[in-house]
Amino acid sequence: METTQVLISNYNLAQPKIERLVGYDIVNYKVENHSERYILKTYPDIIEEVDFAEAENDVLVHLQKKKNTHFPVPVPNSNNQLLTPFQESKTNKTARLLTYLEGTFLGDAKHTTELFQSFGKFLGELDCQLQDFRNYVVEARQLKWDLQHFLLNEEYLKNILNPSDRKIAAYFFQQYKAYVLPVLPTLRKQTIHGDANEWNTLTQNNQISGLIDFGDICYSQLINELAIALAYALMAKENPIEWAVPIILEYHKTFPLEEKELDILYWLIAARLCTSVCNSAYERIRRPENTYIQISEKPAWDLLKKWVEINPVHARNEFRKACGFEIPKEKTVDEVNSERFESVSSIFSISYATPIYMESAAFQYMFDKYGNRYLDAYNNIPHVGHSHPRVVEAGQKQMARLNTNTRYLYDQLNEYSTNLLKYFPLPLNKVFLVNSGSAASDLAIRLARNFTGKNRVAAFEHGYHGNMQSIIEISHYKFAGKGGLGASKNVLCLPIPGTYRGKFDRENAGVSYANEAVQQINNSEEKIAAFIAEPIVGCGGQVPLAEGYLQEVYAAVRNQGGVCISDEVQTGFGRLGDVFWGFEQHKVVPDIVILGKPMGNGHPIGAVITTEEIADSFNNGMEFFSSFGGNPVSCAIGQAVLDVIEEEQLQQNAKMVGDYYIQQLSQLQQKYKCIGDVRGSGLFIGFEFVKNRLTLEPDTKLANLVKNKMRDNNILISTDGPFNNVIKSKPPLCFSKENVDEVVAAVDSIIN
Repeated sequence: METTQVLISNYNLAQPKIERLVGYDIVNYKVENHSERYILKTYPDIIEEVDFAEAENDVLVHLQKKKNTHFPVPVPNSNNQLLTPFQESKTNKTARLLTYLEGTFLGDAKHTTELFQSFGKFLGELDCQLQDFRNYVVEARQLKWDLQHFLLNEEYLKNILNPSDRKIAAYFFQQYKAYVLPVLPTLRKQTIHGDANEWNTLTQNNQISGLIDFGDICYSQLINELAIALAYALMAKENPIEWAVPIILEYHKTFPLEEKELDILYWLIAARLCTSVCNSAYERIRRPENTYIQISEKPAWDLLKKWVEINPVHARNEFRKACGFEIPKEKTVDEVNSERFESVSSIFSISYATPIYMESAAFQYMFDKYGNRYLDAYNNIPHVGHSHPRVVEAGQKQMARLNTNTRYLYDQLNEYSTNLLKYFPLPLNKVFLVNSGSAASDLAIRLARNFTGKNRVAAFEHGYHGNMQSIIEISHYKFAGKGGLGASKNVLCLPIPGTYRGKFDRENAGVSYANEAVQQINNSEEKIAAFIAEPIVGCGGQVPLAEGYLQEVYAAVRNQGGVCISDEVQTGFGRLGDVFWGFEQHKVVPDIVILGKPMGNGHPIGAVITTEEIADSFNNGMEFFSSFGGNPVSCAIGQAVLDVIEEEQLQQNAKMVGDYYIQQLSQLQQKYKCIGDVRGSGLFIGFEFVKNRLTLEPDTKLANLVKNKMRDNNILISTDGPFNNVIKSKPPLCFSKENVDEVVAAVDSIIN
């Protein structure tokens, strides 16, 4: 029996005209019979589908008894039944007919505060009327669109092809597990509509007039009703939290919410958006012809990307405020600072004139306790982004399975070491894993001194390589600074071969500085055990080494039996864009490489990479052991960082965004004479403030002002260099051009 015949034979519709509508699983038709209009829904004759179609009817009949005219009404067939079995192409099916509701879809209507207030009130009234509805079929249902079963969608993450998008969805799955799952069992449950989206919600005269499609009704946490509606209502909104408030307020007036429900609402909204994009990705592969599921995909992604920038504390506070609940009182910055000094030495420095009391972070954004969001244009430790889900998951899984030391055999050490070495040229083929960059620097110097039998180390003025005593002795930034004891006989200080403040012209700076350095090395009373240098000197003011310098100096050091060390703690792992390691920019291969900071994305891990010859010479009978170096958790995290760099093409992003960053800052330099120099590579950038471009007199005061004003504008940068007049920016490698625009616009407004 064809669909038209079903209507004629079972519903006494003489001349029905039908139009198939887009849908997900159930086939829907719009029916016109003279002046009457209906919706026909057909289901496969599967017991679960039929039982649920009956449950939908029960819900609508229940609402009809409440004298509510805002929902479809089931139409009985000629046998006074609400379900009609029939056959189509020899396949058993079931049909149900519903009245048709007039109105403009919320997705097509002009959004106003009044309309959103009406939406909140409407949903509150609906849920009040559903409070006493019970149905075992609804209560037994396990639906992936039901937010209490959100984790059923996690398997679809792999279908999101863009890794930069996938990480955002994966992040919210992890946050759901952390913030929502523990609370779910304590929340109120009842039957809810479960899908008040923009294409199920009808409007008339700037009011919500109806709600259709009860196909997602479920017995779930009450707050999920509101979360689902908000997820769709807030799409394409510039300030989504502001638009959420009128809906929440009117819902609360109608059906009072609880504080603990509001406290997880931010995460639940994200969960619904993730459900949508995950299922869109899955359907694109399973049924590419089905466009219905993909209708909300782009706006859902747009909102998710905006949502991850919002401080969850800000969302919670605004939602609480809307309902008249007290906002949790946080300690003041002064109180936290005082508590810190009670147990922590004041020698631990704090950034900014007004410190920041941090709460959480996501990718290139950090969130404080008071609801503020900060763009992190400064912190190079979370190399692939704060709280990256791939890195977090790697650590969690491995920590739950095994964490021990290198006196045992385990695959993680072998696999990570092998994969890490693939990024290095020969003869660099041995790894020593430690737990910090400072420990790596200390070990590198030990290796060099042991291999050469010499003690003296050549290092740059204003250089910094770690916080251990052995490394402070070779770090001019420390021993020549406040509280420093000056240079020891074991260090030879070389001028930084920079081209901006250097004494040689730019064209010949590399060779000229190299000749000077070679002369100092050759004239050293004690032969040099090692020459250590960053490819771009960070604490010296983000100073790139002049072209050709390292080639000459490396050769001179090696000629007298010394070794060459490249400190890649800050410059490595693709940060410089053009290359994976900074030494590659200079067309040299060091004998020892130091790694740290970004290696574990904030997890404490460091490494020394060296040659087999140097490593073998260290094997002199004295055991080398690091309690935490190379443990399985660190190795798993380190491997995840490498995987993310490759998968998200972060080196390429550093190149593209870094070039744009330099370009935009250079345009600012043309506009303002106080910017004397813009320099760096990839996402390792510095720009220097001067009082006079001819004399290069540093403007430390202006640099400090800009740093703190940027902090007041919720952008994190810092200062460095011998005069502390260089703004340094070393953001996570997921930094975007839009982030660059935000930074540059803020600098422009401050110095204008």
